[in-house]
Amino acid sequence: MVRPVPTGRTTHQDDQVGPDTIASKAWRGRKSCRDAVACLPMGTPKPPPPHVRAAFGARDAEPELIDAGPMWRCGDGAFKPASSPAEAAWVAKALGDLHVPGLRIGRPLRSTDGRWVVGGWAAYRFIEGHAEPRHDEVISVSLTLHEALKSLPRPRFIDARQDVFAVADRVSSGELEMPLKPDRGGELFAELNAKQKPAKLTKQVVHGDLFGNVLFVGDADPGLIDFRPYWRPPEWAAAVVVVDALAWGGADDGIIGRWSHLAEWPQTMLQALLFRLAVHALHPRSTAESLKGLARVAEQVDQLL
Repeated sequence: MVRPVPTGRTTHQDDQVGPDTIASKAWRGRKSCRDAVACLPMGTPKPPPPHVRAAFGARDAEPELIDAGPMWRCGDGAFKPASSPAEAAWVAKALGDLHVPGLRIGRPLRSTDGRWVVGGWAAYRFIEGHAEPRHDEVISVSLTLHEALKSLPRPRFIDARQDVFAVADRVSSGELEMPLKPDRGGELFAELNAKQKPAKLTKQVVHGDLFGNVLFVGDADPGLIDFRPYWRPPEWAAAVVVVDALAWGGADDGIIGRWSHLAEWPQTMLQALLFRLAVHALHPRSTAESLKGLARVAEQVDQLL
């Protein structure tokens, strides 16, 4: 039996901030889990400088901080920092000609001289919408998107990534062993990791951070932004959405059962939870508050195993 982390009262109020959460009521779904650390006190993000805006044809546009990333809207473009030019170029090529029925895509923009990244910034076509707690719809988007992506080869840059999320991916998949801080989620990780069993699922390119990166506006098709490639089964990507939605999004407990028809679901849910626990344990800005949500998910996943 998984031992829950002592927590006291659990809420989704504005004091609940961590590396994988957004600290607004019911998460509000306005940030990706990867970028939710921006909610912590780190000063105001800096907008793209004038020469970057000019390179993408938005010299005179006034930067407006929007809640997708964080990103800056400049006219018809949405700008965000790009730490890896190779990854940004790959995403640009993958999404540039991708057509998914029922999905709007924030397509990457080239600079006036043909580059995908200028001065450490990438730009995308701005699409209307906000992330909303429509969790089952996000999972449906995940499955449809990944059906369209299944023929893509494994990106070479994945092996070179060394950020917290890439390392956590390797740790949770068993490719890498490293100590995890017990009080940051490492103890819970070790207990659950012992229950992993081989799962026969096909790996492919997946968007590993869909929660908060699918936008809704009225009756329009959902919109996709901020692609983060991983080499995992599509069922895993869906399970990550479920973990995030349960931990920090205010999702009802029945969401696990509604998607239990997906292949190897108990083990896939376990692997997704281990990934988030590894991120939490490794991230320098994780908190006891943000661990509470993962502890709640752990209790439910343990009942599946």
